[in-house]
Amino acid sequence: MKINVVLVEPEIPQNTGNIVRTCAATGAKLHLVRPYGFQINDKYLKRAGLDYWDKMQIEEHISFNEFLNKYSPLENNMFFVTSKGIHKYTDINYSKMEEVFILFGKETKGISEDIMKKYLEKTIRIPMIDGIRCLNLSNTVAILTYEILRQNDFKNLKEISNKLL
Repeated sequence: MKINVVLVEPEIPQNTGNIVRTCAATGAKLHLVRPYGFQINDKYLKRAGLDYWDKMQIEEHISFNEFLNKYSPLENNMFFVTSKGIHKYTDINYSKMEEVFILFGKETKGISEDIMKKYLEKTIRIPMIDGIRCLNLSNTVAILTYEILRQNDFKNLKEISNKLL
């Protein structure tokens, strides 16, 4: 199973840094789509990502259109994460997929409504109570990444002994 985490126009360096850590820990590939709300050498981004930058794959894209042209939503297992998604993230059977893309929009606006309407059947959400707009981006990435891994029996992840030291 290959997981691709796609951040479309991320704005907060600490979120992106935390997502770097999640991708490094899980073997997921991170796609960063410009423009960013920070410089790639931002000290907060580097600090949040700690020393994991060299332990993962990152692919940068100059625009969302360039990303969609390279990785077509119609030809790939691609899911757009939004609080307005029509499917719960647990409704999808990821275990039959060799590769999956999970897309996240910028923290303040998400992915454009036009894109969401165009790919409505590919939208997923994490259930929340009324009155809550959304979860933190890095938490959402972790929840979805680990659900995909759980459905694939955490293949390729190190098993920790249950023995206490």
